[in-house]
Amino acid sequence: MPDTTDLDSADLDPEDAKIVTLARSALARTGAQEGAAVRDTDGRTYTGVTVSLASLALTALQAAVAAAVASGATGLEAAAVVSGSGAVDAASLAAVRELGSAAPVLLADQRGVVRSVLRTAGQA
Repeated sequence: MPDTTDLDSADLDPEDAKIVTLARSALARTGAQEGAAVRDTDGRTYTGVTVSLASLALTALQAAVAAAVASGATGLEAAAVVSGSGAVDAASLAAVRELGSAAPVLLADQRGVVRSVLRTAGQA
């Protein structure tokens, strides 16, 4: 079960700030409901947005993880979601956890301000 921890945006690691910016940019480009970005264990980044087609439905985070997997990523260091909802659903978290069990998931509002960090239980 994930813990939710508040985080001051000024305390963000520059690489984490980068994925929040990428997630926000993906959202702004498309006008989707959510934007997301992930960083793999090699430092490469991937973005995604909510996909709502009759034949396919993905959350932004699932789309970003799928892009990473399609590019050969085998592990994730961190993820970010920019959303007005203030929450990350269980399916999105599960997609991240399959590639990065300890990867923090940064949840930011539409201005890019990180409101919380979702971590696996027991992680500092």
